[in-house]
This record gives sequence, structure tokens and C-alpha cells, in this order.
Amino acid sequence: MVYSAKDIPSEVQSAKDVQLGCKILRNGFLAMREEIGKIVVGQQRIVDLVLLSIFANGHVLLEGPPGLGKTLLVRTLGEVLQMTTGRIQCTADLMPADIVGTTIVDQVENTGERQFTFRKGPVFHNILLADEINRATPKCQSALLEAMQERSVSIDGTTHELPKPFFVLATQNPIEQEGTYPLPEAQLDRFLLKVNVGLSSREELNEIVRRTTRGAHEVVEVVVDLPFILDAQKFARQIVIAPHIQDFITRLVLATHPKSEFAPQWIAKDIVVGASPRAAQSIVSCAKVASIIDGRYAVSHRDIQAVAVSALQHRIVRTFEAETDGRTSATIISKLLDAVPQYLGGINHV
Repeated sequence: MVYSAKDIPSEVQSAKDVQLGCKILRNGFLAMREEIGKIVVGQQRIVDLVLLSIFANGHVLLEGPPGLGKTLLVRTLGEVLQMTTGRIQCTADLMPADIVGTTIVDQVENTGERQFTFRKGPVFHNILLADEINRATPKCQSALLEAMQERSVSIDGTTHELPKPFFVLATQNPIEQEGTYPLPEAQLDRFLLKVNVGLSSREELNEIVRRTTRGAHEVVEVVVDLPFILDAQKFARQIVIAPHIQDFITRLVLATHPKSEFAPQWIAKDIVVGASPRAAQSIVSCAKVASIIDGRYAVSHRDIQAVAVSALQHRIVRTFEAETDGRTSATIISKLLDAVPQYLGGINHV
């Protein structure tokens, strides 16, 4: 079965519309997960977060050692979603024109006249894989900045719209640091989520070896069309979030700033720079989708717990003391989730 945009209610006018839309979106999500599972072994949490970010219309940074299936996941996504995919192998000699495209002089075959023609780069695809993005120079990294935020690129004074939907899934290797250019905070902030890709379990590794050495190849089926994703994104934004739940997200983000009134005393020892307002927007967007996938019609604290670490860990700057003591951004955010009270009065919501 292929889920189509016509299955999702275009306007939510009643509780019945909400229930129907949530059911269809959830079934589409589960169908995509099942198809991806034919190719990608294990890594269920990684797959779920990447799919969740697609429904939330955001980009993902995958961090982990090579050989864990990050590139395979992106390629499989394109097949399941029936989207065009582009790939950039980031290296030190990569140029911005290799990403966004360039204007060339062409000769018209019939008349012999010369004309300027814009030749599109790999960024003009629905899904763009930026492999080992931290190996690209800052100039190339900045070329992705406008594309990720504005969904458009400007070349020779002309703005070119990117296809919809448009997702950047970037990978980086945290082990090798020689010849790399760490992503600046402004670039990291454009990623909706940062997902740490861990090693496979014993059972998963045995299954990977079995699948890849037997000579047979699984074939995935298209389970959702492209308009379905666009309508699912619009529908997810209409999911209800209670004022006290939104206030908890706000206070959680403010608590990452050492000088904030909501920050616990110990936070100054772990964080130098806190998360931006975009972090709160990311948590809300992801939590709305997470609630639908969990079979509910409103955001709860459970949804925040599920996405907060991935939405915040790349948006904070740790202190030197935290780095030397081995306190990761993920553990700091997890500790902060327990420290911030779930409900705090004193604020009025219209």
C-alpha cells in the first residue's frame, strides 16, 4: 500500500479529523520503518529519529565511526520515499560550486549563439547526503547554510528555489580530527537533531554479515509518495501542545544558560554557551511528531524526553572542565531534564 497525500485531512476541523490524520501519519511512519528495516539492520532509534525529523521538516547530523551504515540509511530513505537523492563527498578541495552549482557558457547548437546556463549542483535534490561534512572547508560549509535555512540558493544575484521537501543528512567522524574543520555553532544550529550512531550488537552484527555475504539483495518498496510527506508536515504542526508543556520546554532551553534564573547551580561547571531559541522550536516540532507516532493526539513530557537530548546536545558549548572530565553533551542534557521541574506556575498563556 502506498500512502498518499489525499489520505490526510487537509484541514483539521474536528476531533475525528485529528484522529484520522494521526492514524494515517502513524501508519505511514511504521510502513517506512518496516521497509528501511529490510536493508538497515538494527539502529532502530537512529532510523526513528531520522524519519521523525523528516516529518518535522528538519535536517539531521549523524555522528559516528565509519562503516555503521549511515550512508546506506540515506540511500534507502530515498528509495522508500521516492525522492531524488544527491551526495557530496566532502574533502578539503571541495568548492562551493560543487555543492550549489555554477553558471556556464553554452553554445546553442542550431544558431551557434552563446548563452549563460545554470547547471544545478547536488543540492537540488530532495535528500542531500553531505558525507563527512567536517572535512569540507568553512567556505563550503557556509554554502550549505542558506540552503538549509532558506531552502534556496543565490548564484550570480539570482535566487533558485530548492525542491520540496528538502533535507540535509550530514555525517561526521568524531574520531579523526586531522584535516577537519569543526562545524561552527551557527551551522550546527541549523540541524534539527544530532544523532549519535553507536556500534551494533552481537545479534545485529551477525545479521549484517549474513545479509551482506550471501549474494542476495533485498528490494524495498515505495510506501509513501512525495506529497504525503508535505501534507504530513503541515498536519503535524497542528498537533496540540498544552501551555504548561510548552513552558517546560522554554525553561529547559533557558536552563542551559548559566546566568538564567532557571539554571541549576551546577550548570556553570558544564556549559559555557547555552542553546538558542531555535532549540525550543526544534523540541516542539519533534515532540509533536513523536506524540503521533506514540498513538496520542497531544504532546506530553514523554515526547520531550524522547527528543530533547538529540535536539539540544549540538547546541551547547561545554566548559573545558566538562570536556576533560568526559562529561558529554548528552549526559549533561539528560541530567538537566531531571533537574528542571515539569511544572512551574507564574506565567499566563493567552
